[in-house]
Amino acid sequence: MEGVRFEAITWERLADALAERTMDLKPSDDGSWLRIGVDGAPAAHPEELSRRIAEALRARGRPVLGLSTEGFLRPASLRFEFGRQDPDTYYDGWFDTGALWREVFGPLDPGGTGRVLPDLWDPATDRATRSPYETLPEGGVLLVHGPLLLGRWFPFDLTVHLRLSPPALRRRTEEGARWTLTAFERYEAEVRPSEAADVVVRVDDPRHPAWGRGEA
Repeated sequence: MEGVRFEAITWERLADALAERTMDLKPSDDGSWLRIGVDGAPAAHPEELSRRIAEALRARGRPVLGLSTEGFLRPASLRFEFGRQDPDTYYDGWFDTGALWREVFGPLDPGGTGRVLPDLWDPATDRATRSPYETLPEGGVLLVHGPLLLGRWFPFDLTVHLRLSPPALRRRTEEGARWTLTAFERYEAEVRPSEAADVVVRVDDPRHPAWGRGEA
């Protein structure tokens, strides 16, 4: 994380700052939609920051569609093919990246329809959700949150990584999910999300986040 300066910030101010940054962005592919990724382990609760950013953008008049990668899990027969607690499968095989490309990012390519599927699979029932498609108007913002988002070539225009130190990640991860910690160790080693992301937020103490924006 060399070259990154961190400063304390409240969640409200952080969401407002990220919304303002988004308002100034233009799609990197010259398309009609912006795509933002909020990356973080479940223990970091990326869904909460994503919700705050969405609210801040809507208050500024921007249409927003938020979705979780948890809605794009693969069927249990594939997730648990090598056991229910295989960290390599969690890293590489739990999330249906092909469906995300096809149903979420593809429709937002230049000339696309903007017609996005908000979720595909319900892990509780292990069945398709059959949710209706939603159309994101041109000029709208897609907000995707979930773990292990970076390093997969998703066409995000802005990425935010919620960083937990290894001790904090272990402490805040539920005991039944600690088998995933090996996958996050691999993520740190292979993807280096704190360097890959545009914005990094330290969340070891969720009451006192601090963000880093590089040397811009």
